[in-house]
Amino acid sequence: MTKFTDELNFGSGAKLKNRLMMSPMTTTQSFYNGEITQDEIEYYRDRADGLGAVITGAANVEDLGKGWFGELSVAHDNMIPGLSALAKGIQSKDTKAILQIVHAGRMTHRAELNGQQIVSASDIPALRDDAETPRPQTLAEVKATIKSFGEATRRAIQTGFDGIELHGANTYLIQQYFSPHSNRRTDEYGGDLAHRFNFIKEILIAVFDAVDKYATEPFIVGYRFSPEEFETPGIRMADTKWLVDQLSESRLDYLHVSLNKYASISRDENYHNQGRLAYVREWVNGRKPIVGVGGVRTRKDVENVLQSVDLVAVGQQILFDPTWAIKLNSGHDEAMVQIPFKDAVEITPLSLPLYEFVAARYHS
Repeated sequence: MTKFTDELNFGSGAKLKNRLMMSPMTTTQSFYNGEITQDEIEYYRDRADGLGAVITGAANVEDLGKGWFGELSVAHDNMIPGLSALAKGIQSKDTKAILQIVHAGRMTHRAELNGQQIVSASDIPALRDDAETPRPQTLAEVKATIKSFGEATRRAIQTGFDGIELHGANTYLIQQYFSPHSNRRTDEYGGDLAHRFNFIKEILIAVFDAVDKYATEPFIVGYRFSPEEFETPGIRMADTKWLVDQLSESRLDYLHVSLNKYASISRDENYHNQGRLAYVREWVNGRKPIVGVGGVRTRKDVENVLQSVDLVAVGQQILFDPTWAIKLNSGHDEAMVQIPFKDAVEITPLSLPLYEFVAARYHS
């Protein structure tokens, strides 16, 4: 069985010292314009020790791609100095720094966009109480957004990050183009699976063009996806099987399965023989390393995830237990934070915006 202490070599040539990653999480700690703050740099640096890689919270690639107040941005060159400080902070712990990049699409509001209407593949609002109706991106805007992902990759390289992760999960814009719920287009970016994949395919081309042009050392490119949607019509496991096959034949270094619980079972009764992670492993069939995530708190959780996949990402536990990876590596499991997260909120030193964000989540 894979051990969390095992090194991992990616297809790009990059290497992780172990199989532990910090999962990308929203922190709301950036300035109003998306510029990094010292609080955010210290937050990541404090949690990087003992991990193979830290994946940052989402950084928007365009101003219209901003999803929430306090979100990090990689949309402009003037963000490079701050992002460079963030990368160096993570790397000071001998840990790889991976910048997650995103466009929120319809999962935002006019208020976050200075009054501008939100955009998506089509004019279909999300199924949530506060959802606004987006306008469909024009063909020119689609091309510009694809280019923005390439430019964000260039900036990540120039800041000294070790890699980027494309946020194709959690119903943000990349997923919106692949989803039959949010994408009702009739041009080359809509219709059947292959056409709805065109947006992703062209983003991958733009990203790897930037890697080939600007990277002088191995540069990691990962992709995060959600295997199912609740909406009807929506992404189902059969669609994800097709998507995973396309992604597994690309230059991506890893696939990251976004799950709330790593042992979760599909909503589709045709996929109940094993967990979602096991199905993804079966479909990938060794072509790419897979990252599992969702509710990992203990050594046993880590071992369980690594029975199915190659890497384990840890989120909430590290949020409230910054030295968790050190404790795991040194065998001090008894010192790990074990209380419910709703109680941990009040005893964990957090910056004010992050405290308010997590308190609202866990105390609601």
